[in-house]
Amino acid sequence: MTPAGGDAKIGTVIVTPVYEDRKAASRLFAELGSLLGEGAFVVAVDDGSVREPLEASDLEGIDGLVLRLTRNMGHQRAIAIGLNYVADHLPGAERVVVMDADGEDIPASVGALLDMLGHGDADVVVAERRRRQESTGFRVFYQVYKWAFRMLTGRRIGFGNFMALRPAAVRRLAAMHELWVHVAACALRSGLRIAGCPTDRGRRYTGESRMSFSALVLHGARALRVFGETVLVRIGMAFILLAALSLLVGAGAILLKTAGAAIPDWVPVALGVVALLFAQTAVLAWMLLMRTGVGGGGVLGRPAYLAFIDAVLVKPDGPEMGAAPAGRAEQAGDGREACDG
Repeated sequence: MTPAGGDAKIGTVIVTPVYEDRKAASRLFAELGSLLGEGAFVVAVDDGSVREPLEASDLEGIDGLVLRLTRNMGHQRAIAIGLNYVADHLPGAERVVVMDADGEDIPASVGALLDMLGHGDADVVVAERRRRQESTGFRVFYQVYKWAFRMLTGRRIGFGNFMALRPAAVRRLAAMHELWVHVAACALRSGLRIAGCPTDRGRRYTGESRMSFSALVLHGARALRVFGETVLVRIGMAFILLAALSLLVGAGAILLKTAGAAIPDWVPVALGVVALLFAQTAVLAWMLLMRTGVGGGGVLGRPAYLAFIDAVLVKPDGPEMGAAPAGRAEQAGDGREACDG
């Protein structure tokens, strides 16, 4: 799907997931329109909203469309669907920006990301936070998460979904099944050249964050899942070291007993602790092995994304669009073009 039959160029495409946050998204679109002007195009992914479904009329001051999903897919998969859609239907885009629609990714920072992308050698420019608005508990957890990620994968991660990408980078990420699991970790694994751009994190336009602590933990676990093989190798090495330690301690206790020497009181306790750690590590390694599938088994593949697009809603005064994504008949009504996926 390309504007004007594929002849027109789109300068910047903004991919943003929206879930039950229509008011905040409308404000984001207006601010992006005033900042970026002509040549900007929004792909808003309505992630199965029921109470506040996003409409094409909400795209005030900027061209774009709304991908309405058949059900709630979650933040990461909504972004994956948006990037896949851009890779397939907006090939004329010169650059792509991924950002949240709640105001925490400041629209004024988009220019800094794009400037670095245009003047540097990076394929992806990510926002690295200088100042955050979250609670102390969140910041502590985030530091623990970064430390654990570094220990288990050997890589540093200090960014989220707010990023600017070259077209080739979008196509590369869209071809990776890891994109459906965790966008930032997928970018790390892709081998693309990544540069960081210091930015501040803004405050939400409306309401409070829906991200619970359990959801944050799950989000961090998904980042580790992208590097499942590396995590398994490192845990396996720790398992081997613990096994060797338990064998050495056990052998030493047996030798002391055989020689008739008095065994210190702490030896049985040490053996019990080592045996417990040995068992826990074995169980953890097995669970990770089953969860990751050693290769991402069970993760949605790229062609599946069209099945989750219920409709494509285009502004009445927007650019003329090409074929529907899934080849089904277009339905006109209420000034909108709707294409079922």
